Amino acid sequence: MPIIELRTTIHAPVERCFDLARSIDLHKQSTEGTHEEAIAGVTSGLIGFGEQVTWRAKHFGITQTLTSKITAFQYPHHFRDEMLNGAFRMIRHDHHFEATAGSTIMYDKFEFESPGGIVGVLFNKLILIRYLRNLLIKRNQMIKTVAETLS
Repeated sequence: MPIIELRTTIHAPVERCFDLARSIDLHKQSTEGTHEEAIAGVTSGLIGFGEQVTWRAKHFGITQTLTSKITAFQYPHHFRDEMLNGAFRMIRHDHHFEATAGSTIMYDKFEFESPGGIVGVLFNKLILIRYLRNLLIKRNQMIKTVAETLS
């Protein structure tokens, strides 16, 4: 099972970073290249514990939907979203936030399993891990930029 781990230092309060990471609206902005939109569940504002969102997006030229649910929530230090329905066999994304002197360390742990047996494993190694890592980096950069420009 592939795991993508990222650490991002953000010069902003931990509460601001936590809220921006769970903002449906900011997520839409950070994924504009995939035409991602929230079509069911929480479709704008901040998503919270026990809530769901269904996303529709175009990846690799194919329109897909994915429904995820917030299954763990400890404000402002951690939340987890997990896929309920979608093209993957499993997605689990943990978002951790640690307050430091004048900044926040945002740590992502993104785990997934692709369908397709050996073909899926090969696709992960050749394309998907890099593709998903780049999506997460772009999203984190958007969170960092917005968090650091708000006063």
